[in-house]
Amino acid sequence: MAANRICRYAADMSSDIATVRIELADTDPLIWRQVEVPTAMTLKTLHDVIQVVMGWSNSHLWEFTIGKQRYGLPQANDGWDDTPAIDASKTLLCDVLKPRSTIIDYLYDFGDSWEHRLTVTNVRAGDPEIGYPRYIGGEHAAPPDDCGGIPGFYHALDVLADPSHEEYVDIKEWFGDYDPSVVYELPIKYALGRMANRRRGGKARAKRPASH
Repeated sequence: MAANRICRYAADMSSDIATVRIELADTDPLIWRQVEVPTAMTLKTLHDVIQVVMGWSNSHLWEFTIGKQRYGLPQANDGWDDTPAIDASKTLLCDVLKPRSTIIDYLYDFGDSWEHRLTVTNVRAGDPEIGYPRYIGGEHAAPPDDCGGIPGFYHALDVLADPSHEEYVDIKEWFGDYDPSVVYELPIKYALGRMANRRRGGKARAKRPASH
């Protein structure tokens, strides 16, 4: 299987990284992020990365779809779809990659249905001096959780632009200081840095010779 060969391209597969562009569907202007991630991370950890860079609260169900196959936490997704989901915590990103470019659909919150398109490219050796996952860039703030999906989000923005609107006070209280044009990068970099440090610590423990 071609996807499995990606995991065997390097002598030390755990040092390979890939570029991942994350786009939130149906947003205008487009809400997007770009990260570099280890190909040896699980899809569950990729979910954690997406939650961080998009500013989601990780409080809802989620799943990946690659081709016709679903990946998630099967025990949490019972009843959502007739097709069984493969356990995302036991599937490495490199196991699902194609040789040049891979498209992955990611759904967060089965009610609000935040649909993301991930494009994974440029699998290569990582820089040993850099911690991964690493934030590269992005534009525009993701919507707050539980604001009603894309229709609710844009309705709220319309209301916030009109202080005379009858819903303005309630939505202003709900959205607080939300600014759709701003990506607060420092918390993203801090959270991903903590993930990178945990990964480095795990690799160091794995390489440490056993005591006799």
